[in-house]
Amino acid sequence: MKRYAWMLTLAVVALGQVPHQHHPPSSGEYAKVLEDPSRDEWQKPHDVIMALDFKPTDTVADIGAGTGYFARRFALHAGKVYAVDIDEKLLAIVRAKAPANLVTIVAAPDDPRLPAQSADTIFFCDVLHHIENRPAYYAKLAKVLKPGGRIVVIDFYKRALPIGPPPSMKLSNQQVIAELRKAGFALKKRLDTLPYQYFLFFEKR
Repeated sequence: MKRYAWMLTLAVVALGQVPHQHHPPSSGEYAKVLEDPSRDEWQKPHDVIMALDFKPTDTVADIGAGTGYFARRFALHAGKVYAVDIDEKLLAIVRAKAPANLVTIVAAPDDPRLPAQSADTIFFCDVLHHIENRPAYYAKLAKVLKPGGRIVVIDFYKRALPIGPPPSMKLSNQQVIAELRKAGFALKKRLDTLPYQYFLFFEKR
């Protein structure tokens, strides 16, 4: 996961356009973008959580969790939540607000560093398109999932939008489906409830 690319994406979300800066924002600036109240209008976190339909015994891994925008909300519905990110400063923000069932993990760019068979749901929101060598990453995710587990992907449609990165930085939903199919995952459900993002559910074949 490229730190610059990931932080640049969030700067784009905040500005609603492609920024003309040459340096990525600091972790503090990045956190402000992630927690911007206006994000709720298009991210629709309540609708996302209702669609995920967690069980009280579920364990969820939020990869690229940032400040815990989703992870904190997940912890109100699931039994355990892993907030996974490559930025320790952002995870410190998560820990400051975390309920007891939320655990932070400092990931490597090429490894989520999650225990084997530890997650019922692996969740990505606006992150997957910044992971390099995704086939190898998918293989690691397969080991993390419990039997019957799922991968959920939310990411920006690959077209010009009022928010988000330029189309050249995005993955189309068709590409994500094809990549995960090749990695041994089948698309089980897709939702069109978000205005700017696709919402895909995958399970092991």
